[in-house]
Amino acid sequence: MSLLGREMVDYICQYLSTVRERRVTPDVQPGYLRAQLPESAPEDPDSWDSIFGDIERIIMPGVVHWQSPHMHAYYPALTSWPSLLGDMLADAINCLGFTWASSPACTELEMNVMDWLAKMLGLPEHFLHHHPSSQGGGVLQSTVSESTLIALLAARKNKILEMKTSEPDADESCLNARL
Repeated sequence: MSLLGREMVDYICQYLSTVRERRVTPDVQPGYLRAQLPESAPEDPDSWDSIFGDIERIIMPGVVHWQSPHMHAYYPALTSWPSLLGDMLADAINCLGFTWASSPACTELEMNVMDWLAKMLGLPEHFLHHHPSSQGGGVLQSTVSESTLIALLAARKNKILEMKTSEPDADESCLNARL
C-alpha cells in the first residue's frame, strides 16, 4: 500500500508541476466518459495499474484544470501543498466531525479557526467562541452553496425577528410568506 501511495503522490506532484502544459478546458463531448466505462459495475476488482492508467486515459481528458496558471475563471486558486497534505491526512483519519462527541479535536480546531477568522475580520467579540460575552461563534461549511444557503436562512430568521418586534402577534408563517 505504501508504494501505491507514493505512486499517487508522485503523480500529483508531476501533475501540479506540469499542469501549465495541459489544455485548460477539456476537448470532449457530453457522454464521452460513459462510452469508456463498462455497462455495469465490475464484479471483480480491477488491478491498481489498470485503475491508475485510467486517470490519464479516461479521467484527465474530461477535467477542467482549475490549478493551471492559464485558468482565468472565478476561482483564482483552489489548493496548495499544505492543503493537499492536510486533505490526505483528513481522508486517512476519516473524521466525522458533526458533534463534539464524534470528534473533540475536529470540533475544537474548527472553533479556534473560526475565532482566528473573526479576529482577522475585526468582528465584535460576541462573535467569538471563546469569550465571556460569546453568543456562539461560527462554523465552517463544506461548499459555497451550503454557505450561501446558511447565510440566506440566517438573514431570513433575522428579518422575521425584526418583523415580530413591530407585529408581536403575527404568525411566523404569515411573516415568512411576506418575505
